[in-house]
Amino acid sequence: MKSVCLKQPGDISLVEIPEQKREKDQILIKVRSAGICGSDIGAYKGVNPLVSYPRIIGHEIAGEVVEVPDDEVEFMPGDRVIIEPYVYCGKCYPCSIGHTNCCENLTVRGVHIEGGMAEFISHPRHLVHKVPAGIPWNLVPMAEPLVIAMHAIKQSETKAGQHVVVTGAGQIGLLAAQYALTFGAIPIVVDPVDERLALARSLGVAHTINPTSSDAVAEIHSITQGRMAEVVIEASGDARAIRGAIDYVSYAGHISLVGWPKADIPLPTALFTKKELTVRGSRNSVGQFPESLQLIAEGKVNVAALLTKTVSLDETPATVADIAAHPERYLKVTCVL
Repeated sequence: MKSVCLKQPGDISLVEIPEQKREKDQILIKVRSAGICGSDIGAYKGVNPLVSYPRIIGHEIAGEVVEVPDDEVEFMPGDRVIIEPYVYCGKCYPCSIGHTNCCENLTVRGVHIEGGMAEFISHPRHLVHKVPAGIPWNLVPMAEPLVIAMHAIKQSETKAGQHVVVTGAGQIGLLAAQYALTFGAIPIVVDPVDERLALARSLGVAHTINPTSSDAVAEIHSITQGRMAEVVIEASGDARAIRGAIDYVSYAGHISLVGWPKADIPLPTALFTKKELTVRGSRNSVGQFPESLQLIAEGKVNVAALLTKTVSLDETPATVADIAAHPERYLKVTCVL
C-alpha cells in the first residue's frame, strides 16, 4: 500500500509498504483523509526531538472501518471514524488519574510510532470515534487540532463572560478563540500578522491586537476596563508571547501554555506569586473528540475557514516540503485519499 514516509529529515517520499493487517483488539481502517500538522513539518525539518526515523507521518487521520474484532459491538464495517492518535499505557501515574494525554509512556502516531498517512491503518478500538455523516472528508481531520485548542481552554478553567487573550493566530489559536465564543467567553487575539487578525475578525472575534504596531498591554487594559484578561491561551510558542502572557493576564488569572517553545525561556516568577497566577501546561487532549466532532457538524466552529488547500496523497510529500520552506503561505492543509 502507498504511504508517506520520512526516511530522514528533508527526505520525504511516497513509498510502498506491506498492506496493513488488523492487529489484536484493534480496528482496521481505510484512510480517507489526513491532516498535515506542525509536528509533521517539524519532523521534516529535523527539529522535533521526539521523532525517530524512518517514520510514516500523520496523526490527524480519518477513514472508514474495514474490519473489527469478533466481539466488537460499537463499530461495524463502513462506519466513518477518526482516530485519537495518543496511545497511552494505562498504567503510569498520569494515566491512573485520568491524564492519559500526558502518559509517561505516551506514543503518538507519526511521531513515536508509525503514522496514518497510508491507505490503511490499524488502531486500538478504544481510541476510535464515530464521525457524523455531514462532515466532508477533507474537514474531518480538523477535529484533532480542535481538541488541542479545547483542552487548552479547559486547562484554564475558562468561563462565560471572561476575557480570553489568545497569543498566536495559527490554527490552534484561531480554534481556541472560536471555542471560547461557543460558550460566551470574549476572545482577544494577539498576533503580529495582520492577515491572521483579519481572519480572526471574520470568525467573530471582536478584539484583535498586533503587538508590533500597538501597545498590547494598554489595549487589553482598555478592553477589559482595567482588569486584564482572566485567561491567556499561549498558542504560539514564541518567547515574546510567553513573556507577554504574564503581563496580559489579570491578578488571580489563568494561563494555558499550549505552544511549544524552541528553547528554555526566562520568566519573572515573582509575578506568578504577586498575581497568584495559575499556570498550566496543555498537551494533547482527553475525552474531547465527540464534542469536537459535534461542534464541527453543527457549524459552531468554522474549521473550513482555516483550510488553505486540500491535496491528494501523491501530492503530500511535495506539499510538506513547500510548507516547510514557505510557512507563511499556509494555515492548514489536508489530504484526501
